[in-house]
Amino acid sequence: MLVERGLQAMNVELVSEAYAIAANFLRHSGAIPVSLVTNERLLGLIIKLLQQGEFNKIRLANKAIAKFQQTEARAVA
Repeated sequence: MLVERGLQAMNVELVSEAYAIAANFLRHSGAIPVSLVTNERLLGLIIKLLQQGEFNKIRLANKAIAKFQQTEARAVA
């Protein structure tokens, strides 16, 4: 899945760890359902942040959570 998106092999682990952190938080907060299915929107946010130069997994997760919640808030409003 990540290889198809053109990510370098060294970044796959970083993306997967950041995704796991963010998805775990969002699942516990009720923003995304508890499921084994990858949330494509969250994954896309993490990949975009990585492409913009963010390489710290905690910052990647936190920024992706913030952006995810912003788009959720706009959709509700």
